[in-house]
Amino acid sequence: TRPILQASGAAVRFIARYLPLPRGMAMYFVVLAFVPLLGAFITEPAPMTLAALMLRDTLLSHQVSTRLKYVTIGVLFVNVSIGGTLTPFAAPPVLMVAAKWNWDMWFMIANFGWKAAVAVVINAASAMLLFRHQLGHMGKARATGEATVPLSVVAVHLLFLVGVVMFAHHPTVFMGLFLFFLGYTTAYQRHQSPLILREALLVAFFLAGLVVLGGLQAWWLKPLLLSLDANAVFFGATALTAVTDNAALTYLGSLVEGLSDEFKVALVAGAVTGGGLTVIANAPNPAGVAILKDKFEDGAVHPLGLLIAALPPTLVAVIAFRLL
Repeated sequence: TRPILQASGAAVRFIARYLPLPRGMAMYFVVLAFVPLLGAFITEPAPMTLAALMLRDTLLSHQVSTRLKYVTIGVLFVNVSIGGTLTPFAAPPVLMVAAKWNWDMWFMIANFGWKAAVAVVINAASAMLLFRHQLGHMGKARATGEATVPLSVVAVHLLFLVGVVMFAHHPTVFMGLFLFFLGYTTAYQRHQSPLILREALLVAFFLAGLVVLGGLQAWWLKPLLLSLDANAVFFGATALTAVTDNAALTYLGSLVEGLSDEFKVALVAGAVTGGGLTVIANAPNPAGVAILKDKFEDGAVHPLGLLIAALPPTLVAVIAFRLL
């Protein structure tokens, strides 16, 4: 929502102001490093939308090289995919398995979070240093036609967000919060952007379809997974994620009984590692493409260009998850 995006954008600018870097480089680094980590708290589509909007209206509002555009979107997609692993309640590929496998916050931080944070920082810093001569204009203030949302409205939206996270597994309370939220946004429309309910419902139906139909896939998936070791399943999941959604992959894995903890960690790590290789690899990627595509040649993000640009940050994520 607009209040959440405003609060997140203010946090980005605040952090960039105090980094010991030129303003343009600092903004670029924070958008590609700090914003993806927000996916662990406000779900991955939100930081993808925030980062894509900020990149569109600052960095890509001027003429920059095609190479910079593809490297930026490749790093963004990979970082958003792995950045949601700090918590067990936000990123869809983690959310699909966390409750069943009893993964709590400390488990996620110890096994995924700190490794993902290291990879995110390295990817963002590498891109920033590589294109440091093209980032100067990104630090310039820009005029916006939207009125500032009052702090009280931002606080209410944050409370709704916290409530959803706390009561995600209590449908009665969640539905009450949701209906109250719809009423609140209707009552104070001048401080809201139109709610993207149709797109949200499409994601919801996709995840619901996994739950309803996924159980039918256990007959072939169980013997396949049980025949692999942890390293094989990590690299297999990384590759498969490129041609299917990573949440689908982890949910199917959760249907198999008798997996070791090492195997479970490898499956989820591989699924999120490959989440930036293609547009369909991670649910938020189409949102990022929709926002940024007009800034690319012919108004489209070339699949091969995205794959090539995403390979180096994906390799960094592989090293972080398997060697650290």
